[in-house]
Amino acid sequence: MKRRRFTYDEWAGIPNQRFCQQRIDTALFHGMARLICMDKVAEPIIWNFQNDDILVCDNGMKWLAMMPDNEYYVISALLNNRNEITLWYIDMIADSGLDEDGIVYYDDLYLDLVVYPYGEVYTDDMDELEEALEKKDISQDLYDLALRTSDKLRAGLLGDRERLQEISMDCLQEISGNL
Repeated sequence: MKRRRFTYDEWAGIPNQRFCQQRIDTALFHGMARLICMDKVAEPIIWNFQNDDILVCDNGMKWLAMMPDNEYYVISALLNNRNEITLWYIDMIADSGLDEDGIVYYDDLYLDLVVYPYGEVYTDDMDELEEALEKKDISQDLYDLALRTSDKLRAGLLGDRERLQEISMDCLQEISGNL
């Protein structure tokens, strides 16, 4: 498993960014959140999902991550320079915590969900999850956790896109004042 940090240290293509991490406790969300504002990027990054090109990294974009308490996922909302969500990317995770420097980390369980604002939900990296199990990089329990978490999201929160939008905007409002 890869350990990821809320700072996204592995993304070297964002030379000028602002970062904020904080605990959020509102009527809609309880957990940790992170906001990265990309003031300047080396070059735009485009991902392709289901033959659809999505701009995920460019000047003026924001990445909002929300890790709810007692859950095994991290929701990343990708926002354009008008604060409109262009995509949600949800990582299934095994564990999370704080590094020595106080930055949130999580152990990525390979399986992801890609959620479009207009309603489509796609599974991403199922092949990586299966390969990790075959190679014994993860246990059967962790494999099952990733699948259960994905199913729970599809049956719950992802079935109510308006609520997902509301939670995301609530968290964005809460954290934006700290940058």
